[in-house]
Amino acid sequence: MTSSVVRPTVAARMNRLPIGRTHKLATVAVGLGLFFDIYEVFLAGVLASVLVQEFHLSKAQTPILLSSTFVGMFGMFVGALVLGRLADRVGRRRAFLLNLGIYSVFSLLGAFSFTPIMLVVLRFCAGIGIGAEPPLADTYLSDLLPARRRGRFIAWAYTISFLGVPAAGFFFGSLVGAVAPVRHRRVADHVRLRCVGRGDRLFPASIVAGIAAVAGVRRAYEGGRGGRRAVRVAGAIAGQSLDEPAAEQPPSPAGTRIGTLFFRPPYGKRTGMMMIFHILQTLGYYGFGTLVPLVLAAKGYPIVQSLLFSAVSFLGYPIGSLLSLPLVERVERKFLVTFSVLGMGALGLAFGYSGSTALVLVFGFLYTCVSNIFSNSYHIYQAEIFPTALRSTAASGTYALSRLTSAAMPFVLVPVLNSAGAGVMFAVVATAMVLVSLTVGILGPRTTGRPLEAVNAVTA
Repeated sequence: MTSSVVRPTVAARMNRLPIGRTHKLATVAVGLGLFFDIYEVFLAGVLASVLVQEFHLSKAQTPILLSSTFVGMFGMFVGALVLGRLADRVGRRRAFLLNLGIYSVFSLLGAFSFTPIMLVVLRFCAGIGIGAEPPLADTYLSDLLPARRRGRFIAWAYTISFLGVPAAGFFFGSLVGAVAPVRHRRVADHVRLRCVGRGDRLFPASIVAGIAAVAGVRRAYEGGRGGRRAVRVAGAIAGQSLDEPAAEQPPSPAGTRIGTLFFRPPYGKRTGMMMIFHILQTLGYYGFGTLVPLVLAAKGYPIVQSLLFSAVSFLGYPIGSLLSLPLVERVERKFLVTFSVLGMGALGLAFGYSGSTALVLVFGFLYTCVSNIFSNSYHIYQAEIFPTALRSTAASGTYALSRLTSAAMPFVLVPVLNSAGAGVMFAVVATAMVLVSLTVGILGPRTTGRPLEAVNAVTA
């Protein structure tokens, strides 16, 4: 009688690792990088309010300014498509660093802008760099983190990003852009992508060293007794002895062609779901963050007071992100997305129809709190539902649609605000949020606590 030993794959070993120094370092580094996207997006509304008054811009020119600071007429869209696909080809870390480099250069140049047009052009160029930043961050951390802690640490990365204050200015954004790549050099690119379609041929030398580093074993593979022992410890954690020959890991069953995302179950349904999701979710999340100063001005508040109210409302972003931490691993993320987006719709309506200062502040703050529970949960979710070899391509490609919606959004919502008021504008937003909830609720799979390979098993 013969018996065979089923050996765990690299992905299985990654999921069995304890959280270590490398996981934490990656989370902090990605959080710093995500600051740029948050900074770029939410500075748009403040700039619009100030520049409208400072440069005597007309109502017709205001949407153009907002749209340019968002996406630069497809800059972020193109950046998301190109860099997202590149990350599946050359590695997440390299694409992420390229992102940061492009953004840092043009953000620094933007600090010396002396006209609104020059500022818009340079921020358009910077937008190309940050186009794929959130989905790249989601993909990178999803690949690296064990299944049981994946949601919590991605939520921590976004919480770190929201602790940055946009008012710090262009120079601070560029400065952090210079620091984050240095931190990233100390974080190895994930091993899941390196093993797709190649088996475990890199094991044990480089893969064990990477797993050991992820597990927090500082002296992994240094050589000598101490380093050799560290590698053995890491190998034991990963489920395999150092000296055992590695078993081949079969190629990714999903394949690597983009057509897989549209024509092979279960990915076609998921790709369609995320396309609808990103076209609509932007109206609620970015719509509030960028248009709230204009909404407050439309309610009759002077510019200084409206900016102060915006700042109070924006406190909900880091607080909401912190509130998501205990939820993302305890509540199924599919349901967390659907219910939080409905909460955004309801609170948006309450904010739009609020007639007193107290209610404006309360509902504005609650809206931003709930919106960041929504944001953190969907950023985790969108990277979990696609296969490793196409994870960045899928997440970035669908997310790119949100950049197009961001470009069009001011031309849709600002005219509604000007002609019908804040209440009607938020009714439009609430309708979009209901559609988002139904789409994810009906089409989305469950992911919380499940290994990525189990979530993405091919069904046909």
